[in-house]
Amino acid sequence: MENRRTFIKKSALTTAGITLGATAISAKSYGRILGANDRVNMAVIGLRSRGRDHLDSFSGLYDSGVFVKTVCDVDTQFFDASISMVAENQKGKRPGAVQDMRRVFEDPEIHGVSIATPNHWHALAAIWAIQAGKHVYVEKPSSHNIWEGRKMVEAARKYGRIVQVGFQNRSISNVIQAMNFLHDGGIGEVFMARGTCFKPRDSFGISPDTEAPSTLDYDMWLGPASYRPYNEKRGHYNWHWHWNTGNGDTGNQGPHQFDIARWGLNKKEHPVKVQSMGGIFGISPSECSQETPNTQTSIFEYEDGKILEFETRGRYTNAESNERIMIGNLFYGTDGWLEVNGSSWKAYREREEEPFAGSGMEAQGAAVGGDKTFRAAPTSGGHFENFIDAIRSGDHFDLKCDILEGHMSTALPHLGNIAYRVGETLEFNGEFEQFIDNSEANMLLSRKYRHPYVVPQIV
Repeated sequence: MENRRTFIKKSALTTAGITLGATAISAKSYGRILGANDRVNMAVIGLRSRGRDHLDSFSGLYDSGVFVKTVCDVDTQFFDASISMVAENQKGKRPGAVQDMRRVFEDPEIHGVSIATPNHWHALAAIWAIQAGKHVYVEKPSSHNIWEGRKMVEAARKYGRIVQVGFQNRSISNVIQAMNFLHDGGIGEVFMARGTCFKPRDSFGISPDTEAPSTLDYDMWLGPASYRPYNEKRGHYNWHWHWNTGNGDTGNQGPHQFDIARWGLNKKEHPVKVQSMGGIFGISPSECSQETPNTQTSIFEYEDGKILEFETRGRYTNAESNERIMIGNLFYGTDGWLEVNGSSWKAYREREEEPFAGSGMEAQGAAVGGDKTFRAAPTSGGHFENFIDAIRSGDHFDLKCDILEGHMSTALPHLGNIAYRVGETLEFNGEFEQFIDNSEANMLLSRKYRHPYVVPQIV
């Protein structure tokens, strides 16, 4: 049995073809559970866009015993600003900076890593980290495809690591309150959930392939994705709109509202049927390299007949519902309906136009048709802090969004995108996570990985 403080050494990263899973280390061989007063050393991987929020949030927990020891990005241009932000929050204590995430995984002093990379890196980075004994906070969507999401669940359980997915609505008190209200029968039996992602976006243009900037390790940036020459319109942020690296807005902003929709329906299983349609409207293919749809409607049916609808609108649009929701959720029950707009919510009885329950209301009333009042929401300390608390307890059940929960919600936009790309209504076997009698759709459940950045079959 290896020493409990021993982590995978540098040689394992190279001689095993960078596949860290080919080791004899078991979950029991990892470090002890951290106590409530122990310092948790973190590394943040991915420093742009959402990564800045990770940096600010984790380094902001410095007085609570969290120390951002290392920042990491394949593009060194983000190092100086990231180091300065962290140092300011950590009372002058500066983190180190590395360009290769594998150096993070080699460091035995790092307990947890935060992954805010492009989507195509989420799974492999998380699995490498887990295999190296690290706990993981990974941004949404938790994976780039369904198969690798399942591998993340397997790795977390095999190695006994805490893995939180960045569905931060799970830690917002008012959203928790709304979900409790639904589950307690506040609008009767919920039979349909709707998610909206209305984000008008303009064309980002087109440009020729060029050499990558000197600050960028482009091979590492591509990682598991298929090779293609560097192009600035497929790089920073624009990677979202190309299938090789992203999942469109349905799989970008959408996962948050997919998660709330599934949560409100109280579904712990995959849907059995999915259809999706849409396209790129208002933007000429000759003027923009976007591949993912900017307008998309997806419908999911569960075994009991309940429905989940999701709509992505990337052009000019009106809002929906009384609260003028652009990015949010609607739920329909046998006795009324409920809207969630950000961190606020309101519920309406039958055809009544005034809400009878909601966030911030003094008299939030009894559930329709009975005298049961909904439960008060638990106090939230924030999604990032929840992750740190679970590291200290060593119990993944303490997480607000464990990797299994995150995988189930992430699978929904992936299913919708597959149905869109295949152009057919698809039946899905959730137990085996395979489509029924559709080989083309099943091919899109995973991808061909670029050596040596390969998500292993056996983690």
